[in-house]
Amino acid sequence: MTHHELEILTIETPTLGDRSYLVHDGEVAFVVDPQRDIDRVLGLAESAGVRITHVFETHIHNDYVTGGLALAERTGARYLVNAEDDVSFDRTPIRAGAELSVGDGMVVRAIATPGHTFTHLSYALAHDGEPVGVFTGGSLLFGATGRPDLLGPDRTDELVRLQYASAHRLADELPDSADVFPTHGFGSFCSASQSEATASTIGQERKSNPVLTESEEDYVRELLAGLDAFPAYYAHMGPANAAGPTAPDLSPPHRADAGELRRRIEAGEWVVDLRNRTAFAAGHAPGTLNFGIDGQFSTYLGWLIEWGTPLTLLGETEEQVAEAQRELVRIGIDRPEASATGSPQDWSTEPLGTFPVATFAELSKVRHHRPVVVLDVRRKQEFEEARIEGAVNIPIHELPRRVAEVPEGEVWVHCAGGYRASVAASFLAAARRELVAIDDSFDNAESAGLHLVTHETKGER
Repeated sequence: MTHHELEILTIETPTLGDRSYLVHDGEVAFVVDPQRDIDRVLGLAESAGVRITHVFETHIHNDYVTGGLALAERTGARYLVNAEDDVSFDRTPIRAGAELSVGDGMVVRAIATPGHTFTHLSYALAHDGEPVGVFTGGSLLFGATGRPDLLGPDRTDELVRLQYASAHRLADELPDSADVFPTHGFGSFCSASQSEATASTIGQERKSNPVLTESEEDYVRELLAGLDAFPAYYAHMGPANAAGPTAPDLSPPHRADAGELRRRIEAGEWVVDLRNRTAFAAGHAPGTLNFGIDGQFSTYLGWLIEWGTPLTLLGETEEQVAEAQRELVRIGIDRPEASATGSPQDWSTEPLGTFPVATFAELSKVRHHRPVVVLDVRRKQEFEEARIEGAVNIPIHELPRRVAEVPEGEVWVHCAGGYRASVAASFLAAARRELVAIDDSFDNAESAGLHLVTHETKGER
């Protein structure tokens, strides 16, 4: 009996730092951890000419809304979710230790790997009796592990120890040659720390992943010390996923004119300009907020918005608006109230707002001549590692509720690379503050002549 070649296709969602997988033998396929916009998966299956028979969920996700149920319903596939998970939809319950045949030669085995959640499963794949790899979800990542603190501070210590044991279980049960296919960790806030790797094996992780090279106490201490804030919208993802999300509606929203946009802004709704930060600074409809589609758009929009706030999208093109809609349904923000395309002249009934953009070198010069407020919108942990002397820290995710706390005067706002600074600048501009947005890498601050306060320099005075 001849078997087809096995193919493992990766579906990347770089903006959320996640990967989904379509695995097939030329005839049948299974999918692991699909995102909400299932048309990408269906398109891949169609071009490979394969039928999806099984959809596996490693865990109830905290960072995105799953497409698993919708995909299973659309394709007639079995939807495999841990029997221990409390969900309100029909699924095929699976337990650790279960083995499932997919097609003629693929066998998938569920392995209990708690740590990212209590009911987390990894799926080891064998083909024609040979071990191929393991889909590790949010357990073993490249050079890291999934974070253990998403279920609340009172469960973190127990989960981080479970995560350690789970990584060791995978390393013990699988050969060094087995490929590792994680869902999280590619810039995701679901990862406890970051690695640049794009592929790995159990053998490589055994050599380089702290969870496998360090003692449990060292791993636990370092991981807990390194945990930083994570997006507020995560709180809404677990309940949405347990309820069984439907397929998204990606049809274009209603078109708004400048008068309607003004009314929406005045009503306290969010009217979001998707253009890049340079274009926004040069001219925007007053009161609009800048979350460029060119950065971690949905992560920051989802983090900053008060859940349920009506949202309108402004883009240069229909494509920009459609891309933003796709990004938003992945985190459960389903239907924009309205949209508009073109340029800010089309979106405003009044003169456009503008603000200057500068570098750290220009900030250094200006501080010799006059006092300015330096507002650092990076996370608290980034700020504590190294900051400009005299800077005020209001992390980006707290700024919408704390704009009134920004000290009086001319504000120069910065982050690590420029994206968060432009988001913050739009909130300051909407509050009619005099501001300059720094579009520069924080790595340049010290060489530009700005005095940095770091962990080491705190004692000096």
